[in-house]
Amino acid sequence: MNESGTTSREHTWETVDRVVYPIHDQDLTLPLYAIPWVRPHLTDDVFNPRLNMEKLSFDSMNANSFRHLVNESVESHSSASTTDVFTVDDRSSLTIRPGKHVSLCTFFNAFPASYWKRWTAISMVRFSAEVRGTGELVLYRSTGRGLFSPVTTLAVDTSNGKDFTEVQTTITMNGLLDGGYFWFDAQAGLGSELTVRDAQWSVPSEERTAKADTTLSVAITTFNRTPYCLHQLQAIAHEPALRRRLDTIYCTDQGTTLVRDEPGFDEVSAELGDQLTYLRQTNMGGSAGFSRGMYETLKAGSSAYTLLLDDDAISEPEAILRAVQFADYAKHPTIVGGGMFHLDNRTVLYTQGERFDASSVWMKPSQGLGYNHDFARFPLRDSPERHRRIDSDFNGWWMCLIPTAIMKTIGLSMPFFIKFDDTEYALRAAEHGFHTVCLPGVAVWHQAWHDKDPSRTWEEYFFQRNRWICGLLHCPQPSRRFRFEMLYGDINVGLKLVYSALRLRHMGLQDILRGPEYIVESMPHKMAEVRKAREGFADTTLAKDLDDFPKPIREFDRRATPRASRDIKKAGLHAIVGALLSRGNGTKDERPDVAIPADQAIWRSFNGVNSALVTSPDGSTAAWCRRDSTLFRKQIRQGLRLSHTLIKQWGALSNRYREYDMASIDVWSRIFAAETTDDSTDDATDGRSNDNTDGMPAK
Repeated sequence: MNESGTTSREHTWETVDRVVYPIHDQDLTLPLYAIPWVRPHLTDDVFNPRLNMEKLSFDSMNANSFRHLVNESVESHSSASTTDVFTVDDRSSLTIRPGKHVSLCTFFNAFPASYWKRWTAISMVRFSAEVRGTGELVLYRSTGRGLFSPVTTLAVDTSNGKDFTEVQTTITMNGLLDGGYFWFDAQAGLGSELTVRDAQWSVPSEERTAKADTTLSVAITTFNRTPYCLHQLQAIAHEPALRRRLDTIYCTDQGTTLVRDEPGFDEVSAELGDQLTYLRQTNMGGSAGFSRGMYETLKAGSSAYTLLLDDDAISEPEAILRAVQFADYAKHPTIVGGGMFHLDNRTVLYTQGERFDASSVWMKPSQGLGYNHDFARFPLRDSPERHRRIDSDFNGWWMCLIPTAIMKTIGLSMPFFIKFDDTEYALRAAEHGFHTVCLPGVAVWHQAWHDKDPSRTWEEYFFQRNRWICGLLHCPQPSRRFRFEMLYGDINVGLKLVYSALRLRHMGLQDILRGPEYIVESMPHKMAEVRKAREGFADTTLAKDLDDFPKPIREFDRRATPRASRDIKKAGLHAIVGALLSRGNGTKDERPDVAIPADQAIWRSFNGVNSALVTSPDGSTAAWCRRDSTLFRKQIRQGLRLSHTLIKQWGALSNRYREYDMASIDVWSRIFAAETTDDSTDDATDGRSNDNTDGMPAK
């Protein structure tokens, strides 16, 4: 029976979301799948949204009020060990201890009902599971406010304790316009364990948009990450349910240390058979590697989708299936993206969705929710803001499912080498009426961004060049903020004494002005030119041992006095004026003024400093950065001239870039036909965003 009391036997059901549990690294990832039940805890603003209108006054806060504020943020979950509450038996089964209570309102196991309501036409969802023991399963539903209520209770009492019995119920798709999830909590009786296995969410198959059976191809591009890539291939090979939907994996190897030479490759190749297509290609970056997989998928003509998947990501195979099945039911062809969890902190989600800000040609988190949400500290169940439906403009290509129908209409990735290809593709798709959905319950684990700083690497060229090309393609007129961003970017890296970044930023602007033809034609060899352009700057002369440098005059002081936002802006303006008027010169310093750690390498740390030892974001090298005020002023003037030229020619350039259709299948056909696959590929760089090639991530 369903919520409304009517039977649902007339439907044929298709399972679209299986409840799964981690087999490996449970201590690192289990809060994403199942958590011990605790009393619900909701903050006051859930019940009274007017509280968000009121400014908090710390001056009028007494000790009791402060303690109340602190207690609101204290983690509410019990400190009891998870194993005292339940144990994971296998991939699809868990057992709850007698008298204990577990909740499945988690990232991977709550059904994202509001997303299915918004983007598909399904009318109801069926929950089913096999159970053994005594206890009960309580089905819940939430709203976009994060308030939740029980739908029904399924009592369990198997008298012999050995046989499983099936329970099921149907939930209608009502009250979900703003958000909401479905999930179940399970509680074992006082005298018996309760085992729940093969729990799943199903939808009426007659409401499926894709009438024929669909399959996918997977596009993986790699450069000298042989252990990572091999692990990714093995993970897919060992998932029978996924392989039943798989046509082939297009593994595009652009490296000099090849995946095919890695021990274990022959075995996984034999296991996958014709479901693995291994391709060699000159290193042309991630955009060319992914485009090659998309191109080959279109050429083969058998797959409904191409899944773009980073070689160094750890996949949740069930998430791939969920993306495909959601796309099968979408009302229109839809890009289905997955979230990115940090590899070094496996319960922290980078973002659930991002928006593109045309005024700054930059991204921001959807609905102001911020980045880096830790589901171990703040589970979905107790994070009401996460129950909203969070819409997106684009999704990162760490994992992204693209329908073949969209590729046929709008083409492939931009020939960008790296950076902004994923953002631009989704914006282009949106202009043709195709949406991007970042679907909860779909994600991979990937190296986090906090140990990266593109401005200190060759990546800065591609980052900024592609950013402004994206603006030319999708922003009709540059805003005042747009103009400010160009100047601000130059000043920001200049204040940090990273003069090589200024050189690369201006090189990118010069190349943009040369037109789309040059961007395409220069792609195979541009990275080598960029690396050459960085040579000779103090900030690019690196050493792995601090003893290679003279000892700094003083130690860095982290005890900065906190300031109001207005005062920080004022200090920033003073720093800019000071730098522009400065006669400071550290090029002949015999000792650095100070050693600045990577996490403190912001403009404020360089005030009054003529030279500094600066650690790289990954902690592996350091550079002796030296102030050169004359060079700084010269570069700022050059940046102003180039940005003025770009703004002046904006309309004509925008038309040229749009009309050239850089991402068309024809353009990529020429690129692939012209490239070579010999072993002369530059092995000094990865062509992607992750420079760590030392070993494999934990499974």
